[in-house]
Amino acid sequence: MSIAIIAPNKEVNNWISVFKTIDNQVDVEVYPNITKPEKVDVAVVWLHPHGSLMDFPNLKLICSMGSGVDHIIADPELPKGIPITRIVDPRLTYSMTNYVIMGILNYHRQIFRYIKYKEEKIWDMSDPEIDITVGVMGVGQLGGDVLDKLSALGIPAIGYGNSPKSNFKHSYYYGSQLNDFLSKVNVLVCLLPLTEKTEGRLNMELFEKCTPGTYLINVARGKHLVEEDLIKGLDKEYLSGAMLDVYRQEPLPKEHPFWDHPKIMMTPHIACITMYQAAAPQIMENYHNLKNKLPFKNQVNSSQGY
Repeated sequence: MSIAIIAPNKEVNNWISVFKTIDNQVDVEVYPNITKPEKVDVAVVWLHPHGSLMDFPNLKLICSMGSGVDHIIADPELPKGIPITRIVDPRLTYSMTNYVIMGILNYHRQIFRYIKYKEEKIWDMSDPEIDITVGVMGVGQLGGDVLDKLSALGIPAIGYGNSPKSNFKHSYYYGSQLNDFLSKVNVLVCLLPLTEKTEGRLNMELFEKCTPGTYLINVARGKHLVEEDLIKGLDKEYLSGAMLDVYRQEPLPKEHPFWDHPKIMMTPHIACITMYQAAAPQIMENYHNLKNKLPFKNQVNSSQGY
């Protein structure tokens, strides 16, 4: 058995070091320098070139190097029937949801307004807070944690998902109840998984249904957002502003209109970063589970996309 790492433009030496520390007998090669593709049983990937997984005739497991797997499922030449696993790390939840809370509180207390006032030397004590109700689209591990933290802060918040949930401890809407959900919130957080159904969900049709002046935070995937519709939604004042951490093209091109838009705050996909120290041992555990014919940890449902 051997592992092939397919992660162009990603530093992988630390990952290999952890693999070798856990099992000094493991054979690891890095794409495109794979000398014996027929011996590869496990592919460890991040933004792999589409079609590259077809090079391994005996592939038995595909491991994402992060929590997302949409970059794998999007491959039109993905080998069929191969299990896919992802990384689950409490630190990812901690970082991601704290970022979201930061964005919500910055909007609530108008920090960006006061940064501008400082630059202009304006002393204005009027209306220092905006009354908010937060809507979280996607209430899995991350969305649930955001709702828990908002509840602890006393900030009204509700969740929205694709299907009904039993015994969910927060107010929750699903499916066809989207319009009701949007009418009750003025801060909208996108934490949806990226699937065929959710790609492009943040579009003009949705923005028109929002409470006028809704503030948007997208930390899920860039493909959730129809970027030209965001500009239109801001111009028409369906939205009051947006905070974005993810984009359809990364790095964001310097000529992109988001850079100069006064109502858009941007960060360069740093809401949460996978730490190899936590992720690499999970991959090695599944590598050994494959060898010992045991169930995989954190296997995803490929048909659902998460």
